[in-house]
Amino acid sequence: MPTATNLTTTTSAVPDDHHAEPDRFLRIQEVSDETGLTTRAIRYYEEQGLLQPVARSEGSYRLYDPDDLERLRFIKGLRDDAGFSLAEIRQLLEDEAARRAVRARYRSTDDPRERRRLLGESLGRAERQIEILQHKAERLAAMIAEATERRDHLRAHVAELDGGPDAHPGGTPRRAAGKPRAEGSR
Repeated sequence: MPTATNLTTTTSAVPDDHHAEPDRFLRIQEVSDETGLTTRAIRYYEEQGLLQPVARSEGSYRLYDPDDLERLRFIKGLRDDAGFSLAEIRQLLEDEAARRAVRARYRSTDDPRERRRLLGESLGRAERQIEILQHKAERLAAMIAEATERRDHLRAHVAELDGGPDAHPGGTPRRAAGKPRAEGSR
């Protein structure tokens, strides 16, 4: 576990969604070590607007808190484990931030019309998230089906080599092992 950097920050205001004390920030290399992301990837996510360092040190080092680590792990999981594009990740992160904001506004009002409007806004975002996730699930299901088909085809060839039925019945005749293809055939 990296040791927290004890630095004086040049940024005095810490965003509301960040909870670390200023003396508990991590530098980019420490974040890289903790998350398994390269420092270049972390900077790229910043450039793409997926992450913003909570502060900078007097030496202008980027500083991160535990919320940033959690966000980076979430981004990495979506990218690596689920195959999401950065655009899809950005949309999911924006929806999550909006969800938190709407929740706070909902809790701060007793006006039924405002609450209904906020719920409608949240429902629209939830529908969009479901659509993104369903599209991803459909793409993954298609990829799984293709891989399963390839595996089954390969198993049929193994069975054929073991004396089983022809892997391509009614298809192209099998060549005997070691025999060259006929002139003009591919």
